[in-house]
Amino acid sequence: MVFDARQAKLLAAGQHIIVDEAPGLRLVVSTTRKTWTYRYKSPLDGRMRQLAIGQWPALSYAAALGAWDDLRQQRDAGSDPAMAKKAATAKTQAAAQQARAGVYTVARLVDDYLIGHVERHRKPKGQSETRRLLTRYLDDLTEVPAADVTRAQAFALLQDLAGRAPVLASNLRGELGAAWDYALDAGRIPEDTPNWWRLVLRGKLRSRGKIVDGAHVGTELRALDAAEVGQLVRWLPNFTPLVADLLTLYLWTGSRGGEIVAMEGREISQEPDGWWWTLPKAKTKSARHAAATDLRVPLVGRALAVVRRRVDLYGDGWLFPVARGQGKHVEQKVTGVAVWASRPTTVTPILLADRAKVLRMAAWSPHDLRRTVRTTLAALGCPDAVAEAVLGHMPAGIVGVYNRHSYDDERRSWLTLLSAHWESLAAQ
Repeated sequence: MVFDARQAKLLAAGQHIIVDEAPGLRLVVSTTRKTWTYRYKSPLDGRMRQLAIGQWPALSYAAALGAWDDLRQQRDAGSDPAMAKKAATAKTQAAAQQARAGVYTVARLVDDYLIGHVERHRKPKGQSETRRLLTRYLDDLTEVPAADVTRAQAFALLQDLAGRAPVLASNLRGELGAAWDYALDAGRIPEDTPNWWRLVLRGKLRSRGKIVDGAHVGTELRALDAAEVGQLVRWLPNFTPLVADLLTLYLWTGSRGGEIVAMEGREISQEPDGWWWTLPKAKTKSARHAAATDLRVPLVGRALAVVRRRVDLYGDGWLFPVARGQGKHVEQKVTGVAVWASRPTTVTPILLADRAKVLRMAAWSPHDLRRTVRTTLAALGCPDAVAEAVLGHMPAGIVGVYNRHSYDDERRSWLTLLSAHWESLAAQ
């Protein structure tokens, strides 16, 4: 069945809800709590296993779908999530024992890098993702003395991961190389310790393109055509109000998903020429550049309607909160999971019969909407400099050094034209 929060509140101890659109995801009720769980058949031994994901309603349905999708991908890649979690716990305990014995293990090296560098220089989201990367994929190396890691061990770890996810392997290689450099600079491992992560598989970990419906489709960059944009805009009410609002802001502002979900009411202002969303430099992707400035986004059409409605609801705080009082905004992947769940190849046969649950369109992702905005602006005749400013891209090279024009008026003018264009497509 489709998850219904009202029905979930009425469940008694011992009952559960099975979510048809997410095979294996269920809400199990005990005498004291309601727990999201993932029930699946292990690809390693064929046994049925169940793994707790989190408590509802603290963990929302959308967040549970995101966690379920991560676990499902692990299982599809041949890993058993429950066994992997158990093994990770055992490794953490073993690493702690070695640390107490005075051995400078890979686990300690990674921890020093995370605390001494990553947590000082990266945003919370980046910190979380880097910690997850460096604690989840090191396998048996966590217990090995850092100075004793061999070239063969480094190669085997990266090569194994590259067979499943080459981009992830490349990211891991880069972070481990930086972690070893940090340890060498700090004098925590001998100066003659080779940094194999900088040497093995250099230039050989490349993406095979995204996977759609279980198959690699190459590295083609997708932009929706005019008919698809019109179809999507008309179909938006079939998404949840949260997802519909997020996708609307993608199309009407061209902003990044991570910036949209972190929007705050205090960043919205009405000025003589209209309404603006002023994104502080520290929250932008360009924050590390000295020449970067706050990102000014004009709010027109449906974007303005969405933002003003949410400011009325949530005031100066997060406009896309997880839940009142938790102090968090929704994660960017909530939108991606919702889009994925709307595909004809994703939904169950029962839901496939319900046209309102299925967006019959070639596979796409929320980030494709940014590319769609850029492509459409070019087709409408928008100058490149203005279109790049709309997307929040900094001018490259010497142009970025000397051209300090804000393009505020031009951005408002072209986004107003784009809004009218989207509305005309939706009306067809």
